[in-house]
Amino acid sequence: GIFSKLSKVPGGAGYVEPLLPPLRHPEFCFQGGKRLMDLGYLVHDFAALCRNKLKKHSRTVFVDMGAALDFHGTATPAVYVTQTYQRFGFHFDHIYAYEISKKEPTEVYKQVPDDLKAAYHWYNVGVDSNITSSNNPLKLLLENFNTNDFIVVKLDIDTSWIEVPMVQLLLEDKRISSLIDCFYFEHHVMLKDLARWWKGSMKGTVEESLGIFTKLRQLGVASHYWP
Repeated sequence: GIFSKLSKVPGGAGYVEPLLPPLRHPEFCFQGGKRLMDLGYLVHDFAALCRNKLKKHSRTVFVDMGAALDFHGTATPAVYVTQTYQRFGFHFDHIYAYEISKKEPTEVYKQVPDDLKAAYHWYNVGVDSNITSSNNPLKLLLENFNTNDFIVVKLDIDTSWIEVPMVQLLLEDKRISSLIDCFYFEHHVMLKDLARWWKGSMKGTVEESLGIFTKLRQLGVASHYWP
């Protein structure tokens, strides 16, 4: 079939897209910038997630680290993802959005879709990879939610020295990885195809990145490259 056994996440999350460079839509290799933000390559096994991860009493949580809604225009990827989940019956009742760039709250809420406003919590602060910090969203998850809840996390703050230690927490602390059902991460590694956009934020290798995502999937976290 189109998916190998390596594309099935253990623990009930079902199938995900294969892990392949250039860490983007496959057509990016041929069409470049036209496919830079294309999310069409993502595979979500919503049937498996619904059967195995979503319970009648589950709280549904989306944590957005790097939540500048105006960064990519009005149709932002994070909103696209939440709306994709909604189309398959996953309606988030808790959304925690972290963004270090100072934003006027009234302008932020103008860009939040009306159907998400009731769930939306805006944190205009930078995230901290120290698990004891109140600005670490993973600490918030540990203290307020459990494995019966459905939790999706997106990490894209373009700061490797915070992002990579944050991912290491998922890899090393089973309490955290067992909470998170789906994870999206833009890992800025040394990749020529994306150097014009990533510039000085690149660190590490494609091989290291593939290893991180493979291990996360082996831990039962449906992990995806984020554009």
